[in-house]
Amino acid sequence: MPRAPDDDPVTQKLRLPLRLTQAGMLAERLLRCFWPVISIVMAVLAALMLGLHELAPIEVVWILGVIAVFAGLGLGLRGALRFRWPGRADALARLDETLPGRPLRALHDQQAIGAGDAASAAVWRAHQARMAARAAAAKPVRPDLRLARRDPFALRYVALLALLVGLVFGSIWQVGSVTRMTPGGAAPLAGGPTWEGWVEPPRYTGLPTLYLNDIAEAELTVPENSRVTLRFYGEVGALTLAETVSGRTGELPSAADPQQDFTVTRSGHLRIDGPGGHSWDVTVVRDAVPEISVTGAAEVGAAGEMTLPFLARDDYGIIGGQAVIALDLDAVDRRYGLATDPEPREPVTVELPMPITGSRTDFSEKLIEDFSKHPWANLPVTITLAATDAAGQVGQALPYVTALPARRFFDPLAAAVAEQRRDLLWSRDNAVRVAQVLRAISHRPDEVFRSETAYLRLRVTLRRLENFTAHGITAAERDEIAEALWTLALLLEEGDLSDALERLRRAQDRLSEAMKNGASDQEIAELMQELRDATDNYMRQLSRQARENGEEMDPSALPENTLQMSQNDLQRMMDRIQELMEQGRMAEAEQALRELQQMMENMRVTQGQGQGGQSEGQRAMEGLSDTLRNQQGLSDQAFRDLQDRFSPDGQQGQRQPGQQGQDGREGEMGQGEMGQGEMGQGGSGGQAQGQGQDGQQPGQDGRPGTRQGMSPGDGPGSLADRQQALRQELQRQQGNLPGAGTPEGDAAREALGRAGRAMDGAEEALRQDDLAEAIDKQSEAIEALREGMRALGEALAQEEGRRSPQGQGMAEGDASGRSRDPLGREAGSNGALGSDEGMLQGEDVYRRARDLLDEIRRRSGEGERPALELEYLRRLLERF
Repeated sequence: MPRAPDDDPVTQKLRLPLRLTQAGMLAERLLRCFWPVISIVMAVLAALMLGLHELAPIEVVWILGVIAVFAGLGLGLRGALRFRWPGRADALARLDETLPGRPLRALHDQQAIGAGDAASAAVWRAHQARMAARAAAAKPVRPDLRLARRDPFALRYVALLALLVGLVFGSIWQVGSVTRMTPGGAAPLAGGPTWEGWVEPPRYTGLPTLYLNDIAEAELTVPENSRVTLRFYGEVGALTLAETVSGRTGELPSAADPQQDFTVTRSGHLRIDGPGGHSWDVTVVRDAVPEISVTGAAEVGAAGEMTLPFLARDDYGIIGGQAVIALDLDAVDRRYGLATDPEPREPVTVELPMPITGSRTDFSEKLIEDFSKHPWANLPVTITLAATDAAGQVGQALPYVTALPARRFFDPLAAAVAEQRRDLLWSRDNAVRVAQVLRAISHRPDEVFRSETAYLRLRVTLRRLENFTAHGITAAERDEIAEALWTLALLLEEGDLSDALERLRRAQDRLSEAMKNGASDQEIAELMQELRDATDNYMRQLSRQARENGEEMDPSALPENTLQMSQNDLQRMMDRIQELMEQGRMAEAEQALRELQQMMENMRVTQGQGQGGQSEGQRAMEGLSDTLRNQQGLSDQAFRDLQDRFSPDGQQGQRQPGQQGQDGREGEMGQGEMGQGEMGQGGSGGQAQGQGQDGQQPGQDGRPGTRQGMSPGDGPGSLADRQQALRQELQRQQGNLPGAGTPEGDAAREALGRAGRAMDGAEEALRQDDLAEAIDKQSEAIEALREGMRALGEALAQEEGRRSPQGQGMAEGDASGRSRDPLGREAGSNGALGSDEGMLQGEDVYRRARDLLDEIRRRSGEGERPALELEYLRRLLERF
């Protein structure tokens, strides 16, 4: 292609693409010729910025430096010999190659033949115009910077990555430090010799590193075992170190060494002598020994687990702890099986629980372990707690002396078997005595054992024990017999849980024994819950049996002295028993428990009319109504407490005599209500009628009497406990809720679930003494309860409409000539003023009841109504 002049009109139009293409070609040729030199420069800069030259011996640095210089010069000379500057013609040729038909070359061609022919000249001009149009569309050519064939191992990218790491994690000023490695390189320092120093506290302290150059004060406080690092720059010997904080003895490094490292172990002086030196009086803060202590009495649950609260603290944090349990042999009552010297046993060591989150410098935790099967169960022991910090220091608490909390057996036979197991584990010398006692126990099984299974297990265990004893019992055989005796004791204690009546009796017996033996509050609470579960199970079994047998009973056919009770009555009796136990009135609680036991023994479940004419849904509605009323009472009590807090001298509103209390607790148990169970005329009935008089007398507001010296709403703590009890009652009602599978039933369950969550929030707020928040949560619970009752009423109404034939009972009321009241109800029998019929008649009785309740609420919110009417409406809301 001929060279184009600079004033050529074609190249004038392509000046910018041409220059860009030429620059790209220049970069392409430079990179191809000098990429090895560029890679070496990047690698050297990366090493200098990262300070690698300061970590290697000076000889190695010099050798590598000389190699890098010669390699760079050689590769640079090689690249210079191969380099060719891209000219204008080269750029035109490169640009022309990218265009179809090579228009730039065509524009500089001359017509060789036919120049004199007009037609031929016209064709040539058309060809030139077409090539000019193509050339005008030319764009710069991108350079080809690929070096894969010249650098198959991608060394250039390795050098580039090292340079980027040096820029991010290193310092560009480190490059200048290489001059100090040349002869006389340190002499030109303007400030003369200089130094740097750091104090690094132990990592477990969490304290930051101190930069000594920034500390101008003469006083320095550091934790024990801090690490001091000093660097001296400049002429060796110009700066020296003098210190008394490390306590080092023997052969010591020179005080003028450029690098100094030591650990601070004691208070003293730290001084740097020389130009720009500094001195400090160092005070060492000793790492305190961890402290740990028992903060409360050890408790035991009904299942036998021990709960021991403790408090631990340390200045920097505790990493672990142990509890060592040792037998207090001097305090053991050495009688019976314990009179023999015990076999040696190592103390029991268990790890203490540590907080998963939060600080470990000061925390409270509880050690929860089950030692029921240990030979020292319920024997005097010493529990020694120890805590360990990150420095390895161990702090111990004073030995805590107690009987090792473990499961206690309230059944006498189970307790006897457990005692023989303990004696066998105490010493194998007791094996003969244990076999004799077990044989004596099984001598008359009909008088002792309630279960044939338990008796057979005892006989099998006894036979194996006697066989083992004949040839000398080994440790493995002893452990086998101990495990069999433990299983037998559990069977005797818990009984056959598949038998509802047996389970109920067992729960009552265990609770009675626990009250006699002074069990802990936690044990009694768990046993009380077991009694409630057993009672519910027994009632369900009776009800199912009555349905299967087709038993129906008319309440009018019952004897006049027959006592009738509902499920709510039983629950109130058990609440009464638990309340008496909480007050410490164990004699009264035990008497009430015996009465409950007699009633349950004589109980029969009736169906249909025998259940007071109430279906399962009606009983559920009644229970929810009671829960709603109790929740309203709790909310009122919380509101009065909040008022008293801001008006200490104010007086609470006085209740009307005989009016039900507003704190959510009902009056005494009704005796004329038809329930799920009934009792015969036996003596237990009379006792049950008077059980409400054994304890406390009702207050003026119709509630059972409260604890002596305490008002019903005494403090948020008592309100929180009652709120918790109400939440548990709602949970029990949710389990028995009818209407499952229907949209209305599911809506009722969802609303009651929201009510339960709101009750939980109210309880938490009450325990935190936040009465305002508690009132808000209680309001949410009340509204959710109302929605649940409305949804349940709709579900029951639809279910009743599906089951009842149309027109049932339409003309039943008019067939007789009885007189009716203005509401259309039949008058009471025997001249009574009231009526047993419901006030609402028709199919959708629940919807009408809801409308009536909404109307009462609306009117009670109108303050302009007379005070007497408002008081009446308020009593209606409390009742319904």
